[in-house]
Amino acid sequence: GVLTTDSAIAFQEKEVGRVTTGSEDNWGSNKAPAALEPVVTQPGLGITKTTITTITQTGGDWSTGLLDVCRDKTTCILGALVPCCLDLSLAHQYGECLCMPLLPGSTFAIRVGIRERYKIRGSVCEDWTTVYCCYPLAVCQMIREMKWRMKTQTYHVSTTLECS
Repeated sequence: GVLTTDSAIAFQEKEVGRVTTGSEDNWGSNKAPAALEPVVTQPGLGITKTTITTITQTGGDWSTGLLDVCRDKTTCILGALVPCCLDLSLAHQYGECLCMPLLPGSTFAIRVGIRERYKIRGSVCEDWTTVYCCYPLAVCQMIREMKWRMKTQTYHVSTTLECS
């Protein structure tokens, strides 16, 4: 016999269940049902993973001495005139909130933290003595240290493709 739209639809429903082919308006028209929707996007090759590793030199002594104030003239002037403002900058560079310097003992805590983070030789007793006997000089030294450590950081970037 002759194949009509109605017989084709009846065959699809009987053999494979009702097939939806896009617009339901096609069911009442004289047109044959459309093929399945075309593939618009291709499956990906996998997931790209990028890893950034920060490499910081650690160990040894402070990069500058307590009295090496002339190494960074801006820090020296700020340390002499407004060391409390320099303390705010230090807290920010260290990654703490700007309220940190308002807390008692915060500069001492940051100094211990810098020494521990960068594996600088010294002791808690030396840190306490330096901060409480030579506060402006200690803050200047810590700012110089943070600047130097940030400047000498290197980054290793690696990208891998994880196949799916």
